[in-house]
Amino acid sequence: MTVPRPRRVRPAVFAGAAALLFGALAVGLFSGPSALAPWSVVVEVVDRITPFDLDSGLDTRQAAVVWDLRLPRVLLGAVVGATLAAAGAAYQGVFRNPLADPYLLGVAAGAGLGATLAIAAGGGSALVVPVAAFAGAVLAVVATYTLGGVAGMRRTGVTLILAGVAVAAFFTAAQTFVQQRNADSIREVYSWILGRLGTVGWGEVAILAPYATVAVSVLLLHRRLLDVLAVGEEEAETLGASPARIRLAVVLAATLGTAAAVAVAGLIGFVGIVVPHAVRLTAGASYRIILPISVMGGAAFLVLADTVARTAMAPSEIPIGVVTAFVGGPFFALVLRTRAGGGRT
Repeated sequence: MTVPRPRRVRPAVFAGAAALLFGALAVGLFSGPSALAPWSVVVEVVDRITPFDLDSGLDTRQAAVVWDLRLPRVLLGAVVGATLAAAGAAYQGVFRNPLADPYLLGVAAGAGLGATLAIAAGGGSALVVPVAAFAGAVLAVVATYTLGGVAGMRRTGVTLILAGVAVAAFFTAAQTFVQQRNADSIREVYSWILGRLGTVGWGEVAILAPYATVAVSVLLLHRRLLDVLAVGEEEAETLGASPARIRLAVVLAATLGTAAAVAVAGLIGFVGIVVPHAVRLTAGASYRIILPISVMGGAAFLVLADTVARTAMAPSEIPIGVVTAFVGGPFFALVLRTRAGGGRT
């Protein structure tokens, strides 16, 4: 088995992903219940981020809608989407499993338990819930990694996945018990579980950005090593790589980013599976391409999903997790049908 090599169409793929991301950001910024001229929106943003004194023609309320509501929400969606897609792609590479997602090692179950405990205790504030969710997510992954090496076992991809299943089952059971004992908080818990990108300003973006930057940077630096790991652990060792160290670094980075994204935006599913799969189908199996394109594709995907979530039934909103599930389900049906058709030929 050889290390996957990127296709020659890399420049075209990168250009297409960049164009998709730019278009998604524009759509997200221009869309909303307040009818604002796209050119005025662009001028307002340029006026804020550059030293030029430009007149967008927007009044104070309209300018606040652009700068304090739409732009931070669009950027938050882009950062969350990029982080989840990068983490999903990295997990698929390090565990050599195309069905792996960012929640594989119990992040979702841990975050869900942490958020549920905070809400049930009456601390369902904009500050307490994210902190509790982040702590629960990190605790779940630590438990998974500890269980994966219990009794002197070697931490392989298989043992960590099995440990993740066990930890997720335990944390999910604990969350269900807490919900059953606090039935009055179920509505708020489910609102968080289904995901949301509602912001009241730049606070959420400022909280998530440092974690996402560190996590995505580390994962991108390991993209060539993920290609080496794809040939198998024994073969990777003969090439001078250390599978255990690669796995630890990737898991830590992906966990950090995923936990931070979940803490801010709730449990948004399918991003970490759909986007890397789509990239793999269009650009090849090399993680030198899959990871960076997944970052841009994940950002674009979640911005567009959030645009649908907040405009399809305006003035009410559809939970963004519902929108991503509507996309993810048919996508996997198409993938399975395509592969089945290929197997018959």
